[in-house]
Amino acid sequence: MRQQVLNPCLPENEYIPDVEPYIFGNRVYLYGSHDRFGAPMFCMNDYVCWSAPLDDLGNWKYEGVIYRKNQDPKNRLGLRLLFAPDVVRGTDGRYYLYYAFDFMGIMGVAVCESPCGVFRFLGHIRHADGTLYGRKKGDGFPFDPAVLVDDDKRIYLYAGFGTAVPAIVTGGKKLEFQGGYAMELEEDMLTIKGEPKLLFPNHGEDSFQEHEFFEASSIRKYDGTYYFVYSSRHNHELCLAVSDRPMEGFRFAGTLISNGDLFLNGNTDEEHAANYIGNNHGGLLKLKNEYYIFYHRQTNRSSYSRQVCAERIPVDENGTFLQAEMTSCGLNGGPLEGRGVYGARIACNLWSREGTGRYDC
Repeated sequence: MRQQVLNPCLPENEYIPDVEPYIFGNRVYLYGSHDRFGAPMFCMNDYVCWSAPLDDLGNWKYEGVIYRKNQDPKNRLGLRLLFAPDVVRGTDGRYYLYYAFDFMGIMGVAVCESPCGVFRFLGHIRHADGTLYGRKKGDGFPFDPAVLVDDDKRIYLYAGFGTAVPAIVTGGKKLEFQGGYAMELEEDMLTIKGEPKLLFPNHGEDSFQEHEFFEASSIRKYDGTYYFVYSSRHNHELCLAVSDRPMEGFRFAGTLISNGDLFLNGNTDEEHAANYIGNNHGGLLKLKNEYYIFYHRQTNRSSYSRQVCAERIPVDENGTFLQAEMTSCGLNGGPLEGRGVYGARIACNLWSREGTGRYDC
């Protein structure tokens, strides 16, 4: 019997934020970073994968650990943390895992013949002269990679960070915090072709005003349109930018989800959000001609125990995406049955006598 689908959608003892959903074959696969209950920091566990049949998204299967942080030769001691990853099927039919270690300032790639691992280390993103991306003057900060293999087999990588601090110095080089960058890769899936391009500056773009890029790059292409999902400077929302070209022409297309339902129905007051808010990261999935946004919510009164949720994106009569409302049943296809017992963690509206606010890090 088909199971109901709750939000958060994975088992209650699993903490997967920053989720990228993909359809490979007849299953949906979820990739993300991996939080730990009661941890003092984000992403302390190794990468794992979960999958479910396309026609039964309540029946999630644990695929196991797909990549360990100490597999990268620059992290043999396992002291650096695996932040948000992305996965793509390459032109050779293999699967490529892109990742960045916390604020180390480099991006790595692993490869596997199967979408559910185990992945093995391949190399680091580098310029044509062999210099690691993130180690050359003027490089953007290597953070939250997103990757796309286009219909013409060209490969695009998106990454970046856009804080109020303009730059840091690491490895003797100045790294820019100017926003989100795009770059084309060679067929080896590692080497940058040409020069990276600042595509989503964290300030100065009129169409993105008040929703400028902060982090959490995610890219999809559906029906000839490029959909770039990112976290804005507000930190709790996932926004959308669209274009008909992979490295230019993106225009702001609104908020897709906020983990406090802010900006929905005109509410902008963080102290009166529908839920306690925190950072957000996720990806877009087209499933049976409907679109879903995957995101995460904070749990356990902490920023470091995040769990994946998903919502169907409403569309207006012109085909424009509208902001989705947080629910407890996003992938269920309708409301939950009004009987039985449900865990408190599925509550999507939660506040105290004083209202809401941000979880402290």
